[in-house]
Amino acid sequence: MSRLTVPTAVRRFSDGRFVSRPDVVAGEEPLEIRVDGVSLTTTMRTPGADIDLVHGFLHAEGVITAAGDVREARYCDGVDADGRQTYNVLDVERARSAVPPTPIIARSFPTTSACGVCGSASIEALQRDLRHPLDDGIAVQPAVLQALPDRLRERQRTFQRTGGVHAAALVTSAGEITLVREDVGRHNAVDKVIGALLLQGRVPVRDAFLLTSSRASYELVQKAAMAGVGLLVAVSAPSSLAVDLARATGMTLVGFTSSRGFNVYCGPQRIVGA
Repeated sequence: MSRLTVPTAVRRFSDGRFVSRPDVVAGEEPLEIRVDGVSLTTTMRTPGADIDLVHGFLHAEGVITAAGDVREARYCDGVDADGRQTYNVLDVERARSAVPPTPIIARSFPTTSACGVCGSASIEALQRDLRHPLDDGIAVQPAVLQALPDRLRERQRTFQRTGGVHAAALVTSAGEITLVREDVGRHNAVDKVIGALLLQGRVPVRDAFLLTSSRASYELVQKAAMAGVGLLVAVSAPSSLAVDLARATGMTLVGFTSSRGFNVYCGPQRIVGA
C-alpha cells in the first residue's frame, strides 16, 4: 500500500443527505533524522523522497554544504510492533572531511511557522552564514509567472487525490517545471527539491527559480537563500519576516501569484518590466 495516500471512509453530506463513501487522505508520518548516530530532530512528513528531504534539511541548517559531505544515508532501527521496517528513522553518516571538531548536538529544529526566530538578529546571522551570493542572472517574463499556478496544479498528483499536501517546484526562466515534490509540510516540499538538486550537483541554483504552492514564510526564504536561489514565487501570501529576509539577502520575492497577476515584494530586477 502506498504511504503517500491512505484510504479512509467518510460520511459525505451533499444535496441534503449523508452518504458513506471511500476517500483518501495525505500520508503523514514522523521521520527521525540522525547525524552520525545522534538524533538531531523529528519532522512530520509525507513518506517519499526522504533522502532528498534530509539532504535539503541538513543543507539549510548548515550541517552539510554539498552532497559529498554525506558518506551514507540509510534507514535504521525503525520497526513497528510486528518487527516490520517503518522507514521512519534515517541516519546520515558524514564524510570524515565534513565532520567539525565538535560533535553534533541533538537539537529540536523548528518545523512550523512558529519557528522562534528573532527578527533582525536572525536575519543578520543568516546573512553571515550564506555560502552562495544571489546574482541577477535570471530574468522572467510576467506571463510566465501568471501561468505557473495552473501548470503546477497539473503536476500535483497527490494533491489531486487528497487536497492535503503542498508542492514545491524548480522552474526555468522560460517557465518549464523540471522538478516537483509534494509533502504535508511546505518546508519539507522545499527541502525535497533542494536536496534533489544538491544530490545532482546543481547547488547553487543559478539558472532557475523556486515555486511553492503555499504561502512564503521565513523558513522557505531561508532555505532558498542558502541554496543560492534568487527568485522565490509563492501562490499565497508572504509573511513580514519573509519579506524582510528576502530584501536583506537580495532575493526577489513574489506572492499571490495567479492567472490574474502577482505582487512583487522585493527584488524587481529579476522580473522583466518590474
